[in-house]
Amino acid sequence: MGSLLYSSSQTADIYPVSELFLRHRLQVVEELWESVLRQECGQNMVDLLGQLRDLCSPEGQATNDQASSAVKLIEQLNINEAIRAARAFALYFQLINIIEQEYEQRQQLSRYEAETEATEPQTSSNVNYSSNQREDDAPVSRGIAADFLRKSYLEKAQVKPKGTFAALFPYLFKLNVPPQQIQRLITHLDVRLVFTAHPTEIVRHTIRDKQRQVVQLLQKLDALENHSGTTGGGYPWEAADVREQLLEEIRLWWRTDELHQFKPTVLDEVDYALHYFQEVLFDGIPQLYKRFKHTLSNTFPWLEPPSKNFCSFGSWVGSDRDGNPSVTPEITWQTACYQRKMVLGRYIQSVKHLIELLSVSMHWSDVLPDLLESLELDQSQLSEVYDALALRYRQEPYRLKLAYVLKRLENTRDRNLALYNRETPTNQDSPLYLSGDDFLAELRMIQRNLTETGLSCRELENLICQVEIFGFNLTQLDIRQESSRHADALNEILEYLQILSQPYNELSEEQRVAWLTGELQTRRPLIPAELPFSEKTNDVIETFRVVRSLQQEFGLNICQTYIISMCRDVSDVLEVLLLAKEARLFDPAIAVGTIQVVPLFETVEDLQRSRSVMRKLFELPLYRALLAGGYEQTKAEDINENSSSPVSSSSPLTPNLQEVMLGYSDSNKDSGFLSSNWEIHKAQKSLQQIAENYDLNLRIFHGRGGSVGRGGGPAYEAILAQPGHSINGRIKITEQGEVLASKYSLLDLALYHMETITTAVIQASLLRTGFDDIEPWNEIMEELAARSRQHYRALIYEQPDFVDFFHEVTPIEEISQLQISSRPARRPSGKKDLSSLRAIPWVFSWTQTRILLPSWYGVGTAVQEFLNEEPEEHLKLLRYFYVKWPFFKMVISKAEMTLAKVDMQMAHHYVQELSKPEDQLRFAKVFDQIASEFYLTRDLVLKITDHNRLLDGDPVLQRSVQLRNGTIVPLGFIQVSLLKRLRQSQNTTATSGVIHSRYSKGELLRGALLTINGIAAGMRNTG
Repeated sequence: MGSLLYSSSQTADIYPVSELFLRHRLQVVEELWESVLRQECGQNMVDLLGQLRDLCSPEGQATNDQASSAVKLIEQLNINEAIRAARAFALYFQLINIIEQEYEQRQQLSRYEAETEATEPQTSSNVNYSSNQREDDAPVSRGIAADFLRKSYLEKAQVKPKGTFAALFPYLFKLNVPPQQIQRLITHLDVRLVFTAHPTEIVRHTIRDKQRQVVQLLQKLDALENHSGTTGGGYPWEAADVREQLLEEIRLWWRTDELHQFKPTVLDEVDYALHYFQEVLFDGIPQLYKRFKHTLSNTFPWLEPPSKNFCSFGSWVGSDRDGNPSVTPEITWQTACYQRKMVLGRYIQSVKHLIELLSVSMHWSDVLPDLLESLELDQSQLSEVYDALALRYRQEPYRLKLAYVLKRLENTRDRNLALYNRETPTNQDSPLYLSGDDFLAELRMIQRNLTETGLSCRELENLICQVEIFGFNLTQLDIRQESSRHADALNEILEYLQILSQPYNELSEEQRVAWLTGELQTRRPLIPAELPFSEKTNDVIETFRVVRSLQQEFGLNICQTYIISMCRDVSDVLEVLLLAKEARLFDPAIAVGTIQVVPLFETVEDLQRSRSVMRKLFELPLYRALLAGGYEQTKAEDINENSSSPVSSSSPLTPNLQEVMLGYSDSNKDSGFLSSNWEIHKAQKSLQQIAENYDLNLRIFHGRGGSVGRGGGPAYEAILAQPGHSINGRIKITEQGEVLASKYSLLDLALYHMETITTAVIQASLLRTGFDDIEPWNEIMEELAARSRQHYRALIYEQPDFVDFFHEVTPIEEISQLQISSRPARRPSGKKDLSSLRAIPWVFSWTQTRILLPSWYGVGTAVQEFLNEEPEEHLKLLRYFYVKWPFFKMVISKAEMTLAKVDMQMAHHYVQELSKPEDQLRFAKVFDQIASEFYLTRDLVLKITDHNRLLDGDPVLQRSVQLRNGTIVPLGFIQVSLLKRLRQSQNTTATSGVIHSRYSKGELLRGALLTINGIAAGMRNTG
């Protein structure tokens, strides 16, 4: 059959010369794909897929004429044929994802090498920095057309850096940014990436294993072939043999079930998240530090690099209990033990390797006294190790020392396993490490001995770096719970104790704050040791108690953050502080705590009142003292307020630092894309201002999703678009489960991603544009956001047929049956309304139908109404915003990206086929309203960007979207057909109790779920 990847007419448009390698690799994979399908399904299936693919337009969109042909063809398929076709397209998309990731990894590596080569000579001779290339202009190799690519790179170089240290530091040098400012920033640099599980990972862990094997074989094939596809560095038969291995692996993949066989447990999700640390991050993070240190020294050799853990990791997996009843206190305890088990396992491997490496003999090298003294102490504590190895290592002190270190690590591991199982450790008295600091001290002593005798060991340096970054905890666990759960728990506790004259939940906000403030002044316990309350209230209390246990066992660093979702008032924060006091996480007598309470403002109304809430909190003496590090610290600061010397703090928390989390998902679902982004932008400005008024530092925690409708998109541009002083060298960002594979499955991709985030934080902190403070611009954005919100809510909340439309024409009900997350799709209200539906399945459903409504709806109407006032002048103004204002460009670019993925013809097919006959007319009106807004938004975005086609400014992304769109179309037709049959069978069963379909409900549901998997892979998003 003809190629699914490209036709001769499209080749020139999709594949510039810089992508010859990508084009060749895609062709290889498609040949393997077709071969597998031919062997597994026969030539007829291959021909059928070709027919379905040919029904699409050259631009990869469905058309009315072709839709009718596709429907006829697909309706003739039996269930087995439909499922096989769906699986084939899903496999195709996942293979394409692998190829693109590998290509992106090569591209990032080439960019890094090119920028390093370009900047190092210039810096050393004080030549002005020339500039960085665009992402889409990056060279992919040093092979074919390399000279052309390098010339293109130099010609298209921009003035500003984009994403690498090698480009950033020379740029700062050229701009004469004071080195002391740079030093101050990087000394306190704090980038925190927090892994989450709840946005769902659509691909099974087993399939991920298959994908990794395919990646490894492709890399092996790359080493044997050059970019023209002919044999390169090996014998001709070797490349053919690797292709045969690839064929075998893809056949095994084909015969592996894509669907989860059971609903994953929370610990399954923990295991999935830890996979990225095991495979990539544990070894990759030290490389990030070395890259920073090296590139900084090239430009500013007199500056000190940041701490090794300037980029650290947190996790919600196993600790985020908001709406997930499966996350219990016991699960959180097991998660911490599970993390420690993984990191100890890696340290044990590394120490064993060091024992092999450090064979230094006392005959040929000096040994310092402190090492010999430590060996004597070890001998007395670990006599069994001495008895077993003293003769073997009698002249090899490093090996003997590391053998003692190894035994202590193994004892620590064994104790941790017992704690995981809630058993009493049998080796409680055995020598072990109580913390990563103890282990680190021994490694540094070995390093010091090597250094002072003229030796070095890179593997030891890497291990020290890993221990500094990960310790024994691997990640910090953030606790999250919904605000009403705390209020309900206190309501029940106070009713049981009969303390208040009326229920707590009936108190006004002022009454609550007054009572909470008074209760927080006393050490008197409120909650009894035995808990005679409901299961929900007991769970809240036990959560705080397990945090206390975690801090005692793992150290304070394991869990210092408690996030309150749906935070609306001051009392929401004080309730958590009171419950923390009861668990001895906060001492009211001295106002010192070991846990930081973080309000999460999510809806637009909550974002708008966030400034008022935080100001009232900062006005409370008790809360202000907690932030300062205690009452004594507050007094010391008052005494030394005129002194330039800092006041030391005994508090385990960072003094005078308030963390605030902003939610992108619910604000978008509540108010629409443009309004949500603007309200978050305004909230950051106002929160930063209020923090500065109280001499506090602010860390914004960005709750970004994977998709644009939930705050996702390129992180580099998003960080640069943050307002004014809101970064200041600190940022915390969620890394959602759905995008972990695309960011962290390959080492160079992971390094580049972390480097771009760090670079953006530094750049945004040191180079502020000031455009966010231009009041007339803000007034225009306020007007646009208000109009957009009004139009969005008119559809979502005021259109009477919209809820029925959403449930019938999208696969929302089927999505809720996917076994992909331990968390329910809806908040526990018991209602099937939009308010209870979580943002993740909301966005997921619109993505499947190719409408992607949450990512653009309302933008067009808002812009058009603004242009109607002064068409020419206002269009010029918006174009100027797009060029000059990072925030505005980020918003328009995100909208443009999602608009390019929209297919209104395919969406119309969903409406026509999945609407009941009696609903056709009313649903057609809803669809016409959506389609009208889409075409208006698309045309206006093209006007603002001055592009002829969507994504003309990003050819790489444009190629990727075009490559996928065409093959998603037939998969969408198959999905609609299967959903239609499934729902008909369900309706028949519901009315008559008999299934008249020749296929079982289970078979039809399975087919529908497979298409959901495939479209998610093709769109590269779930929620």
